[in-house]
Amino acid sequence: MSNDRDRDDVEGLPATLYDRVHAAAQAIRERSDVVPQVGLILGSGLGAFADSFEKSVAIDYGDIPHFPRSHVVGHKGRLVLGMRGGASCVAMQGRVHMYEGHSAAIAAFPARVLVALGAKVVIVTNAAGGLNPAWMPGTLMLIRDHIDLLRDHALRGPNDDRLGPRFPDMTQAYAPELRALVKEVAASAAIPLQEGVYVAMPGPTYETPAEVKMLRGLGADATGMSTVPEVCVARHMSARVIGISCITNQAAGITGNALSHEEVTETANRVRATFEGLLDRILGALVARGELR
Repeated sequence: MSNDRDRDDVEGLPATLYDRVHAAAQAIRERSDVVPQVGLILGSGLGAFADSFEKSVAIDYGDIPHFPRSHVVGHKGRLVLGMRGGASCVAMQGRVHMYEGHSAAIAAFPARVLVALGAKVVIVTNAAGGLNPAWMPGTLMLIRDHIDLLRDHALRGPNDDRLGPRFPDMTQAYAPELRALVKEVAASAAIPLQEGVYVAMPGPTYETPAEVKMLRGLGADATGMSTVPEVCVARHMSARVIGISCITNQAAGITGNALSHEEVTETANRVRATFEGLLDRILGALVARGELR
């Protein structure tokens, strides 16, 4: 069970992580009667997907107790609840990152709230640098597995058995049956989709050419600065996970060009319609096949 090491440094917070998660979830329930089946964590360039939810309610992160705020350009910092593709959804328009000064546990806290609200499936998206030189910017990659090099872990510290087990199994961190579903719907819509391994690095610097060479040697296909903490806590709480990366640039040393956040956002915006179309088809297939019951 939890002890005082669960506490944040902010005086007056509930004593345990469990309490903070459920206090945040309760505050959201008071603003919306949507009971979400799917949680979506929308990375760079994808936040607008939630703007088209039916019967939507948007809540600023700052209005949710204990919810960390996003300060990255292009991340709205809102939670949106509503319907899309026949599924009841809760979506994060932007996320917080460890490089903003957060621990892995804090960066992953919002994902816990999505599951506490009722999400049985969590769809995690991100912008990532490509390590496979054959994949051009704009490639969509279904995450098959991940490598965690963040130097902190979202489950580090005391465990609260009410949230999940002390030692969660990560053999199938990204549900194989849902990966098969995503590949099927992508193929039926003629949406090109690769599959590979995502490696999480702490940032905020982009990787050096030497680090890229190392990561490729480890078997990674894409690298980014997020996602893994959220996936770990979602699995800890028994939600199933789908992960999709948008390869927004080729990593350092592959092309010889300098990397920039502007390139990341430009590529994400360019492929947004295709990415959103894939998400819509995934939601429709989850509903049609009874994966959300």
